[in-house]
Amino acid sequence: MLSTAFQVLAVTFFLTSLAHGISISGISHKCDTTRSLSICTKMAAFISAASQVFYPSSSQYVADNKHYLISSSATSACSVEPGSAADVSAILRVLGSTRTPFAVKGGGHAFNPGFSSTCGVEISMSRFNIIQVNNATGAVDVGAGLTWGQTYAALVPIGLNVIGAREPTVGVAGLTLGGGYSFLSSQYGLTIDNMAGFELVLPNGTITNVTSKNEDLWFALRGGGNNFGIVTTFTYKTIPQGQIWGGTRNYTADQLDALKSAVIKFQQKKDTKATLNLVTVYTPIGIVSSAVLFYNAPTPGPGIFDEILAIPTDQSDVSTRTFTDLLNSLTFANPPPTLRGYASGLSFARYSPTVLDAIANQSLYWGAKLTTLDKSAVVHATLEPFDSGLFSHGSDSAYPPDRSRALFPTVVELTYTDASLDDTMAQALRHYSDAVKAVADADGQNVSHAAVYPNYALFNTPLEDLYGANVPRLRAIRRAVDRENVMGLTGGFKL
Repeated sequence: MLSTAFQVLAVTFFLTSLAHGISISGISHKCDTTRSLSICTKMAAFISAASQVFYPSSSQYVADNKHYLISSSATSACSVEPGSAADVSAILRVLGSTRTPFAVKGGGHAFNPGFSSTCGVEISMSRFNIIQVNNATGAVDVGAGLTWGQTYAALVPIGLNVIGAREPTVGVAGLTLGGGYSFLSSQYGLTIDNMAGFELVLPNGTITNVTSKNEDLWFALRGGGNNFGIVTTFTYKTIPQGQIWGGTRNYTADQLDALKSAVIKFQQKKDTKATLNLVTVYTPIGIVSSAVLFYNAPTPGPGIFDEILAIPTDQSDVSTRTFTDLLNSLTFANPPPTLRGYASGLSFARYSPTVLDAIANQSLYWGAKLTTLDKSAVVHATLEPFDSGLFSHGSDSAYPPDRSRALFPTVVELTYTDASLDDTMAQALRHYSDAVKAVADADGQNVSHAAVYPNYALFNTPLEDLYGANVPRLRAIRRAVDRENVMGLTGGFKL
């Protein structure tokens, strides 16, 4: 291992030798594993002692490549765990100059294959695990390798919180770079609306700190994905956090109509401390549901959840509790490690009776059809009626492209085990989504091309359906900071 002081010289020498010995033409869709492995071996010789390369015989290699779903994982030539921004810089310079495909993994929660996995070099950010509160500014630095569960566990006991994921296993990096919805979003906005800064390694290896003073990168990093380099540390504004009220109530299939009515009435109320997520799941006897209730105080506001609470439940753990206790109770968020899956996002101006019926009908149709192909197949749809002022908390950002009206993000997920059905499942999701969007448009919502939350979007979703009129500006920013298209060597929605 070389010290940091000698890294620049070592990398420069390495790149010079590669320029004479290895083609640097554009990457193909298929990896040259032997070539990628040679890059791994040479990288191991010049990164600092803070970092390490792992190979397929290593258990750490397995951990670095593991994802939320097995279908999101790939077999990389090696994995590398950088332990400093300087090492990230060195690694990016080598990968870019040799046109070696790579992936960057934070929490590994991406549903889309190849978005944070690769047959080239897997960069695991797991060593970026700092959580440090600045008492003077009230901001907190959070490493890009952490999950939200780890972050909350450090902050909530000292009376602080940040605006982050609703599932503890979700990674800090992916959620933030995609926009970020939270139990606290009706009250405070998206995750990206509560940022103080980013430590960013640009594609050319330059290490920089991005704040609101850096107009273009500040705009691009807030929702624009991994197109602009590798973020090593996220700096969030903190908020005070005391006890909350909430939990999960489970409902049988015969209560679906009452739940639809409750969702419609909830979205008409005005209490930004309240959040409702309704998770619906196909079964052969109908759609069963789980309502996740959240209120950012020890006792809910009067009447806010009356309609939901009036529906009989066969199981409930709703109570006054800590924020972390609620997050850790959401066990449905952790599927068995053998499952495959895809997700598709939808956006609605409101949950109308016709839209809710369309979601239920599509779940019933595709649930019945797909379970005949794979008995383990499950169709989930999660409804998220936030406050209508949701987008008013932040400034212009990559996502959402239009902050003048709220859009309720809705995610449809298919999980299954038969790998031969990957294409069938993806196509089913597209048909499901198209059918429901058509109903919403007929309902006067004009959402056929409404911005889809990037973290819910199925692969191959057009960029315009994520970023709308922001696409030209984002492409210009990408060209300015990544002239060699280094970030085009990794997965994600590419500009």
